[in-house]
Amino acid sequence: MTALMTIKTQEMDESDLVRKAVGDAEAFAELYRAHVTRVYRYFMAHLGNVKDAEDLTSQTFMAALEGLRSFRGDGSFAAWIMGIALKRKLMFFRGKRPEVPLEAAEHYPSPSLPTDKAAMRRIRLESIARALRQISPERAEAVGLIYFGGLNYMEASRVMKKNEAAVKMLVSRGLQDLRERTSLRMEAEE
Repeated sequence: MTALMTIKTQEMDESDLVRKAVGDAEAFAELYRAHVTRVYRYFMAHLGNVKDAEDLTSQTFMAALEGLRSFRGDGSFAAWIMGIALKRKLMFFRGKRPEVPLEAAEHYPSPSLPTDKAAMRRIRLESIARALRQISPERAEAVGLIYFGGLNYMEASRVMKKNEAAVKMLVSRGLQDLRERTSLRMEAEE
């Protein structure tokens, strides 16, 4: 079976699950479990703040539940839910409140990681989130959808309403921008 056929089969299975989820909480819970990590990572990459990422993840799934009937099935559910996440992120930044300084954030929930590793992970995420806010919004969006949202280029192109080649170029240039910004910051801190 080719990769394209596998994707089409998964989309058909997921479309059936979405139709079932309209009236079945357990079916929606299955969709939630399958996609919550990608949505949360996407928000963490853009916000660098656990509380806001959790809030927006929750809002995204509430909006998805309310709008489930509007899912057409002409693309993946992942692309559809990430489209909702993108809109939630834009609404969040429209009403953006001042950033909380790194010292003010004391809690990073990750019981499986030792404190030093959790702190380093948090610092890296916050550094990436700051760098994403400094590059072109389109490049940041493409990088966020692919690397943190877990979408493939075809799905990201649907969310961004661009062709696949344009998304690949945005990701490539966005990664270059991130490398420049994060390596410059690392050199300045040393």
